[in-house]
Amino acid sequence: MWTTSIAISCRCGSLTGAVHPRGRVNRCVCYCDDCQAFARFLKRQDEVLDDFGGTEIIHLSQGEVSLSKGTEQLACMRLTANGTLRWYAGCCSTPIANTLPNRQIPVAGLVQSCLDVDQAALDAALGPVDMQVFTKYALQTPAPKMRGLVPGMARVLRVILRARLHGDHHRSPFFHADTGKPVVVPKVLSDAERAEVKAGLV
Repeated sequence: MWTTSIAISCRCGSLTGAVHPRGRVNRCVCYCDDCQAFARFLKRQDEVLDDFGGTEIIHLSQGEVSLSKGTEQLACMRLTANGTLRWYAGCCSTPIANTLPNRQIPVAGLVQSCLDVDQAALDAALGPVDMQVFTKYALQTPAPKMRGLVPGMARVLRVILRARLHGDHHRSPFFHADTGKPVVVPKVLSDAERAEVKAGLV
């Protein structure tokens, strides 16, 4: 039986919760310029991004994420009007997760830096990082090699199917159960703001 539970905490401790995976998750490092821009928007790039600009993300069901304290601190932004919902703690700008706008696909990309656990314990609980994507956006050369795309996408698909089976599209800390709308109104960056974070000028 899967019994893993990992604490979530923002930097200042105002927003807390836990992750309770019911099965295999997908651990990924994403080097895309959007993830880099998110970290710069929060002014947390030194804490979130690795030396090559990668963000470690854990794909799991939104229903396997719970927020127990400080939910009023939960904030959301979008780089564009139709872009990914990027969730963070407004109190201290700690990134929490990325989700699609449609809760019918109830997968969350949890940002590893919000987990209150050391790397060795995380590896023991969830297995190693075995997917690297969008390496063409890496900040240094030679860039890391892209790897694990096909098996990683298969794991994400299994996460989505497991989530739907458990009805997790109705149990998410990020969307209202009755309306399906985000629990907070996302901030959409202006063209100027987006250009600034994309260029690393923050």
